[in-house]
Amino acid sequence: MNIVRQTLATSLIALASMGAAEAGEIAVIVKTTNSNFWQNVNKGAQAAIDGQSEHTMSFDGPASESAIADEVNLVENAINRGVSGIVLAPSDPEALAPTVKRAFESGIPVVIVDSALADGAKGSYQAFLSTDNCAAGEEVAKRMIEKAGDSGKVAVMSYVAGVGSEIGRVGCFSDYLKKNSKLEIVGPYYSQSQMATALNQTTDVLSANPDLVGIFGANEPTAVGMGRAIVQAGKAGQLVALGFDGNEDLQQFVRDGVLDAIAVQGSFAMGEKGVETVIKVIDGEEVGEFINTGVVMVDKDNIDSPDAQNVLY
Repeated sequence: MNIVRQTLATSLIALASMGAAEAGEIAVIVKTTNSNFWQNVNKGAQAAIDGQSEHTMSFDGPASESAIADEVNLVENAINRGVSGIVLAPSDPEALAPTVKRAFESGIPVVIVDSALADGAKGSYQAFLSTDNCAAGEEVAKRMIEKAGDSGKVAVMSYVAGVGSEIGRVGCFSDYLKKNSKLEIVGPYYSQSQMATALNQTTDVLSANPDLVGIFGANEPTAVGMGRAIVQAGKAGQLVALGFDGNEDLQQFVRDGVLDAIAVQGSFAMGEKGVETVIKVIDGEEVGEFINTGVVMVDKDNIDSPDAQNVLY
């Protein structure tokens, strides 16, 4: 990492000498702007910017998480205009890697949040901030076994196949169930992070599997669509439904007993710490390679507690 930091420092000095980054812009680029989760990341990032005076911030993302080429273009545009740093939530671990390497070669530090890049990109970004998605998936699996029992069918409603967060979250959920219970997994089904798609898929799954004992919606739009389908099918309270993320719709599902619990990431912290971390790199400070932003299991019993309210949005 010392060689990496020396290279980065040299590149930054060269870039600054050309006057390319005089504006001091931090570009925050997320998977999509059409999600309360990512808007909460935006709020956290803005809080970090408001806490200092050296840098400004831009916030952008594609119309959907599946619009990977659009996110690549947003990063390319940020590099071309010579931003001081980038905070990036990559929608695809492979597709964004070459662009992040180009940022590094241009002397622009990059902090990755939420989803990991491909292994080959290591050394071209300076820190990774995320929920430990594997540990989070296992926590959801433990809750499923505790509430649904040791046997029966559990449906997995996922979002975008191959995304770093999905691999850890859904993969470790499924692996834990297989190793520690006799629960049978139905799916996974991929909503492409579209609520309406998740609603239709869940409706079909519930109809085809009337004996389900549990169901897991693995991100915000997927869990919202899943919850609405459960309500429409009259299945609320008849199976253990667990969601991921914590917008107002999901909170209401917990209060109404549609969802047994939601695993909520520190999305505000992701944005705030992401911007703070990239500023530290710009200032030449040491930062950790991985910063865990955590997850809180929120249910009807603790939803109004300070721990839950600090992560809900």
